[in-house]
Amino acid sequence: MLRIAVPNKGSLADAASDVLREAGYRQRHDGRELLLHDPDNDVEFFYLRPRDIAVYVGEGTLDAGITGRDLLLDSGANAEEVMTLGFGESTFRWAAAAGVVMEQADLTGKRIATSYAGIVSDWLRDRGIEATVIRLDGAVESAVRLGVADVIADVVSTGTTLLQAGLEIVGKPILESQAVVVRRTGAAEPAGFPVFERRLQGVLVARSFVMMDYDIPVERVEEAVALTPGIESPTVSPLHREGWVAVRSMVPRDHAQPVMDQLWDIGARGILVTDIHACRV
Repeated sequence: MLRIAVPNKGSLADAASDVLREAGYRQRHDGRELLLHDPDNDVEFFYLRPRDIAVYVGEGTLDAGITGRDLLLDSGANAEEVMTLGFGESTFRWAAAAGVVMEQADLTGKRIATSYAGIVSDWLRDRGIEATVIRLDGAVESAVRLGVADVIADVVSTGTTLLQAGLEIVGKPILESQAVVVRRTGAAEPAGFPVFERRLQGVLVARSFVMMDYDIPVERVEEAVALTPGIESPTVSPLHREGWVAVRSMVPRDHAQPVMDQLWDIGARGILVTDIHACRV
């Protein structure tokens, strides 16, 4: 039986559960459940703190897990990223008092407050920078104002919270993070994992593409196919109407509207776009 760790709360947990449901796996309806058995797919899901998931996987207690790249790297666990999931994006950055101009070398000798001591320590060590890392749990925005630190390193989305604390983003990003699937480093692939991975990949592709159907005069087919090449190749079928064919192709969701306009301009009619709920490509 495949044993998968899933975040137990927060936006990462909600997004992970949505992907798993779309992939055909049972998911809990009560947020208090810590274990869910899916007998139809021979999988057990364990709902854990996102920070702990990489540790359990790295120790071999569980076969795989979904967590953030930042949490994986910060844990120092014997686990590795094997698949990105395209949600839970975040940027890890430096911040200092407003008006401070700081370059990478300026971190030498500074006190750095963070909830991600593992990431910061590794980053500093890789660059030969000597600084003091102060680990704090939870919000670190007040550390500079309270005199605990000179700089903070934290996950930044809009930067509003930093501005409210009198801080500004400085320097380049430390890390770009998102949700990832992790497995124990160097471990043999567990039974059932290829199917699990393939299902998740199918959901991600389905979310990124739409199915586009349209009718087009035969003499314009090559132009139309150039606009909608699909994954492998579009399906082209003859119509009862003389000199016309029907085309079906997968099109990137973000480009669907411009492609429809271009198809219309070259004579396509009856252009329809539908969602794809799951696929294997």
